Amino acid sequence: MGYSINGTEVEADEQGFLLEPLYDDEAVRVIAQAENISLTDAHWEVVNYLREEYREHGHTPNFRNMLKGFAEIHPGVDSKYLYDLFPIGPAKQGPKVAALPQPLGKGGY
Repeated sequence: MGYSINGTEVEADEQGFLLEPLYDDEAVRVIAQAENISLTDAHWEVVNYLREEYREHGHTPNFRNMLKGFAEIHPGVDSKYLYDLFPIGPAKQGPKVAALPQPLGKGGY
């Protein structure tokens, strides 16, 4: 499986996660479309948060840490907010849409 991004085939695993991170915004658009997600500014905030976490730690956070970390940036954010954006699961579908590799274990650290 893979995605065509800017005319280039990019490899993904059998679940649709990129094998290597790709920090191209077009990758986010292509993967979001494949996931039937219409991107909003709120999606981009989560995508940028996950990309920053990946750059800093080499992986993305599990849901609990994601909720805690994102709520520090955006007070009042709760699990419903994140699930409304990424209904399959914010800690799994979020990194996929962010064009990051599959999270470790059950959705990150």
